[in-house]
Amino acid sequence: MSGEEMGFFTDVTLCIGCKACEVACKQWNQLPSDGYAFSGNSYDNTGRLSASTWRHVDFVEQFDRINPAESRWVMMSDVCKHCTHAGCMEACPTGAIIRNEFGAVYVQPDICNGCGYCVPACPFGVVAIQEEQGVAQKCTLCYDRMKDGIEPACAKACPTDSIQFGPVEKLKERAKRRTEELLARNVPARLYGVDEDTSVGDLNAFFLITDRPEVFNLPPKPVLPSTYQPVAYLSGFLATAALAVVAMQAFRSR
Repeated sequence: MSGEEMGFFTDVTLCIGCKACEVACKQWNQLPSDGYAFSGNSYDNTGRLSASTWRHVDFVEQFDRINPAESRWVMMSDVCKHCTHAGCMEACPTGAIIRNEFGAVYVQPDICNGCGYCVPACPFGVVAIQEEQGVAQKCTLCYDRMKDGIEPACAKACPTDSIQFGPVEKLKERAKRRTEELLARNVPARLYGVDEDTSVGDLNAFFLITDRPEVFNLPPKPVLPSTYQPVAYLSGFLATAALAVVAMQAFRSR
């Protein structure tokens, strides 16, 4: 499989919220349990992606109190997006975060120094620091399995093929056909992370969604923090120049 960029296509219209992907991910990667406490806000007890949860099924619970018949649940299995232009990789000062031969954004734990710069640099809030080991952690796209020609554990465990794994370009073609099929049935489908003009580029883990991105906790237009650097540098330069002018005038007045 090497030589081709590999990734995920996640179709929310097929997700049944079984969380088999979460369990398979934890089991294969030997990640600890998140406990059994309920948040009180949802039937979902894992909450969000974290250093110990690399796959998370969002429960989008839309209840209409006026017209209960219009209420609905939509589930989406969220994961690291393995961006074309990855903010975490940009921010890493040690070179611990690389793009491997499968196109996946991969954290090398033996090189990571736990500085945490990658955490705020991710526009999707995916990367987190594992406190006990002191290193950044997130989805590896099951790198160890891919090296042996085996699909990632989450995709293997998904009973409805909501999570599909394969070469990214082929997945995009399949996703576009699926979107057209759903639109023909009056389902408000759209692709998120494909052919979008954002600073992160296309996503190697992209989604077919049926509502606004914000509904699925996805930023409508993700932005790399480095996008703001030129403005920040210019602002700093202008502020310094202004202070220099004030200082010179003060000196001359004396």
